[in-house]
Amino acid sequence: MVEHELPKLGVAGSNPVVRSFFQKKRKLDFINPKKMNCWSLLVENEPQKGSYNMAVDDYLFESLAKKSQTVVRFYSWKKPTVSIGCSQDIKQVLNLEFCRKNSIDIVRRITGGKLVLHFKEVTYSICSSDVQTFTSSLSKSYQLISKSLVRGLNDMGIPAYLAEGNQEAYSRSSLPCFSYPAQNEIKVKEKKIVGSAQKRTGGIFIQHGSIPLISDDQLLRSISLLEQKNEKVRMISVSQALGKGIEYSMLVPYLTSGIQKFFGIQFRVMQLAAEEKKQIRIIQKERHENPKWVFEAE
Repeated sequence: MVEHELPKLGVAGSNPVVRSFFQKKRKLDFINPKKMNCWSLLVENEPQKGSYNMAVDDYLFESLAKKSQTVVRFYSWKKPTVSIGCSQDIKQVLNLEFCRKNSIDIVRRITGGKLVLHFKEVTYSICSSDVQTFTSSLSKSYQLISKSLVRGLNDMGIPAYLAEGNQEAYSRSSLPCFSYPAQNEIKVKEKKIVGSAQKRTGGIFIQHGSIPLISDDQLLRSISLLEQKNEKVRMISVSQALGKGIEYSMLVPYLTSGIQKFFGIQFRVMQLAAEEKKQIRIIQKERHENPKWVFEAE
């Protein structure tokens, strides 16, 4: 892992999305950074294949050291891709024939949760072994991360807020992630705008989630069997929430600053080293491009 101190305000880095983060900064409380907790920030510039995206998340989660550390990553997708939760029965939630005919990739996450259609979106992941900040509770850490994302969305002008209550019937169902907002997920106008899932091993966890920039309700209905079940899609995209087109490079800086302000931390820009990329490619090939992993539930 290669890391660099974030440049002072007004000094641009090599990554255009990260550079935008600095150029658009207001006051982000860079007061005595030596006293602030420092997290790693990995921003993927180019859209990647779904199997690679999942492999990077797996690597970051599995390589967390015993010392307290947190890595925040943002990435996007090269083509429409369906991800399903680690224990989902693929035949119960996905129209495989439709996916094959329309060249839609399929990946299985190491996290739980439900089916998600990825494409024109910002995907975030947070891997951490910092139990002081996040505690060892799945629900509490989930809530904290959601609140930090709400902060970023609010700063962008989106009236996002946390969902209340827990729909047990939805939790037990085979409906896709964006068909209903569960407790502590993020809503706008009673529709889900962020869908997340978490995996935890003791005090170490990964949480990743989808933030659609535009929505394709019909495609989601076609791949997820919603049409057969006569169910609705209850999602809203960032562009719909703001009433104008929003791109990846426009949203990531707001999410980054929202996380930073909410947790009171500073970021150190991270780049993957050559050896790390080699390990990631192994995970990609042996796990996420392995039909046994993709098509057979744990």
